[in-house]
Amino acid sequence: MAKAHICLSFIILLYISSAGHFMRVNAQSQGFWCVAKPGTTTKQLQKNLDYACSKIDCQVVSTGGTCYSPDNLYNMASVAMNLYYQAEGRYFGNCNFEGSSLIAITDPSYGSCKYQFNK
Repeated sequence: MAKAHICLSFIILLYISSAGHFMRVNAQSQGFWCVAKPGTTTKQLQKNLDYACSKIDCQVVSTGGTCYSPDNLYNMASVAMNLYYQAEGRYFGNCNFEGSSLIAITDPSYGSCKYQFNK
């Protein structure tokens, strides 16, 4: 819970410092990843996965992909949401997904599933 508050505070601070305009995150030494909020409904996760995969290549979360996990929709949706966010230039507005996402500042990669981060 504390991590979510810190992340939200960081987003608010960046929003305020950008004078109300969406700003591009230009991370050099650290990363920003878009992930699903804990507690997001299965219906919304599926909607996010479908939307992201209609815009970008989601082979990594397809059968045989390194992030394919049919029993864990949360992880698959998070990977797809992050792929979309990275492909669109890491603007905070590209990690909205109807309010069901957040920006992570620690790499959410796990096992052989590596979350993309474009420098």
